[in-house]
Amino acid sequence: MSDKLQLYSLATPNGQKASIALEEMGLEYEAHRINIMEGDQFKPEYIKINPNSKIPSLVDPTGDNGKPLAIMESGAILLYLAEKTGKFLPTDAKGRSETLQWLFFQVGGAGPMFGQFGHFFVFAGDKCDHPYPTERYTNEAKSLLGVLNNRLEHNQHLAGSEITIADFATAPWVVCLERFYKATDQLELRSFSHVDRWVSEFLNRPAVQKGMEVCAF
Repeated sequence: MSDKLQLYSLATPNGQKASIALEEMGLEYEAHRINIMEGDQFKPEYIKINPNSKIPSLVDPTGDNGKPLAIMESGAILLYLAEKTGKFLPTDAKGRSETLQWLFFQVGGAGPMFGQFGHFFVFAGDKCDHPYPTERYTNEAKSLLGVLNNRLEHNQHLAGSEITIADFATAPWVVCLERFYKATDQLELRSFSHVDRWVSEFLNRPAVQKGMEVCAF
């Protein structure tokens, strides 16, 4: 194995979290595209890295006292990289706590709800013609966007004045709502002006732009 970090991913919002962090932190890594549409995630060699058969995964060749360390779950990968480098995770109690709170807000709330919205709004039309699921997850997504908007009204980034792994985790999902799900009108995205500002600033970062394209579809 190379001595570089090994990323196994696809450019979904969850995959983009990890590649953005790697680029922003200036870490050397090798990226391997896992085509989840063709079932790469279910191959035995991948399941050894990620028992849950999801992307992304990261292997640090020397992370376990000189031995390889495999990490699944995008939030865990972000936290591992932040602690490994000392970057994008504040060390003071308040800053660290707020960063982790907003990271977990994405992992437990925004990501799953935005994903369910996308499933019913974009993909499930031929399987479920009842309006309830789309209405439910539209309302859930708009509620979460409102929480983000209120937070960003008085903060440049989610954890305060400095960008952190919480922003790396959350912004790709908001971008997905517009670029991939084409839900600008459905979710009234332009009405969340502070989220708009934050996403625009996020996408202007060169490392973010590069990270968003790693393991592209």
